[in-house]
Amino acid sequence: MASEVQAMRLWRRLGGSGLGRWAFTRIVCLKAPYFASIAPRLVRLEPGHCEAWLRQRRRVQNHIGTVHAIALCNLAELCAGLVTDVSIPRDMRWIPQDMTVRYLRKATGRITAVAKPATPLVTATEPYAATIHVTLEDEAGETVADADIHMWLSPRPRKAG
Repeated sequence: MASEVQAMRLWRRLGGSGLGRWAFTRIVCLKAPYFASIAPRLVRLEPGHCEAWLRQRRRVQNHIGTVHAIALCNLAELCAGLVTDVSIPRDMRWIPQDMTVRYLRKATGRITAVAKPATPLVTATEPYAATIHVTLEDEAGETVADADIHMWLSPRPRKAG
């Protein structure tokens, strides 16, 4: 599939096994090092859907022993960025614009984030904003936080020549 982005091609090669998903996550964290601070694990990636988790450990805890709010934001942004990257047409590019997060309950244990575009991400001649909705749940399936991350999508500049 020549039109697939690099991340999706790599996921198709590595995402079929636990070791491959671990390797894919490490590669993403090498490309965007800040995400490594939460030691995430990608579980599922396809156009329109990204799922990843983080495990509660000391480095993501706050002073009250729960998963820190910014660790939750980090996981949400990771998923939103990846789902945007693999969902937009090849002639478009994206950048995060802003983020609204609601913290609904204390986050403990393993936290799973699922990101999905609110509307289809399509080719356009003019830039536009798109919302990626991310739900973060604990191991009991309770929503601990949710986020709306607004991405700014614009046409890729045409190459001269």
